[in-house]
Amino acid sequence: MPTAPNRLAFPAMILGSVALAFGPWLVRLADVAPISSAFWRMSLAIIPLALLARFVGPAMPKGTLSPRILWLAALAGVFFAADLALWHYGIVRTTLANASLLSNAASFLLPLWGFVVLGQKPGKKALVAILFALAGTMLLVGRSADLSARNLAGDLFCLAAAVLYTAYLLVVDRLRGTVPVFPVLALATGFGAIALLPAAIILGGDAFWPTDWTPLVLLALGSQVIGQGLVVFAIGHLKPLVVGLALLVQPAVAATIGAFRFNEIPGTAEIIGASLVIAALILVRLPERKP
Repeated sequence: MPTAPNRLAFPAMILGSVALAFGPWLVRLADVAPISSAFWRMSLAIIPLALLARFVGPAMPKGTLSPRILWLAALAGVFFAADLALWHYGIVRTTLANASLLSNAASFLLPLWGFVVLGQKPGKKALVAILFALAGTMLLVGRSADLSARNLAGDLFCLAAAVLYTAYLLVVDRLRGTVPVFPVLALATGFGAIALLPAAIILGGDAFWPTDWTPLVLLALGSQVIGQGLVVFAIGHLKPLVVGLALLVQPAVAATIGAFRFNEIPGTAEIIGASLVIAALILVRLPERKP
């Protein structure tokens, strides 16, 4: 359950989603195998996250690193490593629109977890926000999505990645009750890099070592340090519904990147879709009227 409210949590969640939206583009720019780019994303982020854990934010209380905490951090790292491996394979095997849509299934899995498991009954505004978000997401990527046999493997990879990312966020939420933001992320990232290394070496083959480090460094700093850092901070203060819908900023930003980088000018449907996602985010932040 969320801790005490923090007025910076929602802006942090939005900014984190914006930073994560650049990930698929950087994965395609990298000159390594998909699973190798997942490994480098995590391994290159370990030292910056360790420095942030040491010098930024509250220090870890003595005795915090119990076997239970380490086990949960390892579980989060494995979930995230598997999520990245599947998602990176999906990015290069389907369209960017499909990868953006299906990988954000966590946006609806998290609220479902909150409703069913945590018993957080949605109010009318929340239900309307979910409908707006679903319709907006479909409009954002619907025209460019290509559901076909050619993209089936990539689509399934991205959908499986969304399930694993949801599990990662839920485990991290448990850790955030006792461990500060950057130590949580540093531990999970370290365990994830260890889990990915054997697969990256074996499956990456000759495409394990990059010749151009720029996309991978930007991926590590932008997605893993900044993006995940802001998201991990935010989930300790926000309900699953708010976290889930805030993740939908990513398809909107991805469409903007496509417009400026690849001249994919959004049409009326995409503009309406982005407006619906924004409306959903506004609705979910409004207080419910008390009976």
